[in-house]
Amino acid sequence: MAYSMDLRQRVIDDCDAGLGTKAVALKYRVSPAWVRRLKQHRRERGDIRPRVGTGRRATIDEAKLTELVVEQPDATLVELRDRLGVEVTPQAVSKALRRLELTFKKRRSMPPSRTGPTSPSAERTGG
Repeated sequence: MAYSMDLRQRVIDDCDAGLGTKAVALKYRVSPAWVRRLKQHRRERGDIRPRVGTGRRATIDEAKLTELVVEQPDATLVELRDRLGVEVTPQAVSKALRRLELTFKKRRSMPPSRTGPTSPSAERTGG
């Protein structure tokens, strides 16, 4: 939940009056990082209003995603996103893979050796 405009304005007013970031944060019981981000937001965008999302989420075609993973199980999240042709973050692709209960683990290209362990045993031999 976003902080109120009243609080935002009071924080900015105190910063403009010369009070330091940490002092403002303590006074209003917010984090210094939030105060810095608020000042940066004003500097870059010219306002202190909270950001508002579009409310629109791109949907990932789960059937196509499953098909892509079957075709190329070692594809990266970015490669899968690009092949899906949707504008989503790699994290969104990862979330969809988890939802589909598809593992996204790189596999070795060769099966493990059947000759047994190659490390010496823990027992000491000799005298």
